[in-house]
Amino acid sequence: MKELHVLEQPCCAPGAPPLPKGSAQALADRFKALADPARVSIVNRIAGDGEVCTCQLTGPLGLSQPTVSHHLRVLKEAGLVEVARRRGTWTFYRLVPEAMEQLAFAIGGAPTPQRVLVTREKAVAW
Repeated sequence: MKELHVLEQPCCAPGAPPLPKGSAQALADRFKALADPARVSIVNRIAGDGEVCTCQLTGPLGLSQPTVSHHLRVLKEAGLVEVARRRGTWTFYRLVPEAMEQLAFAIGGAPTPQRVLVTREKAVAW
């Protein structure tokens, strides 16, 4: 999994100072991984359910298992998802909370990256 350098300032909020090249590249890699509708849908499904098996994505997305696995690999290499657990031949994935926090911080310009728990019912920050 790629390590995203901790951002000290938001990148995309009004008045944001220029980012160092390394931080800009790390963010670009994560945004690039999300630049596909299927991968956005996968992240959305995982966020809604907490963790999802590859087999639970093929039908709803209308994609073959190899295609879903490819998209999950891209998301994993970008540090956005990780293996939550394995059960036999099934692999379950979850979001990497720190990666989601960094993306939200980069775009939203919050004063600092914050811990955020998002469930179907609510979002809680602390």
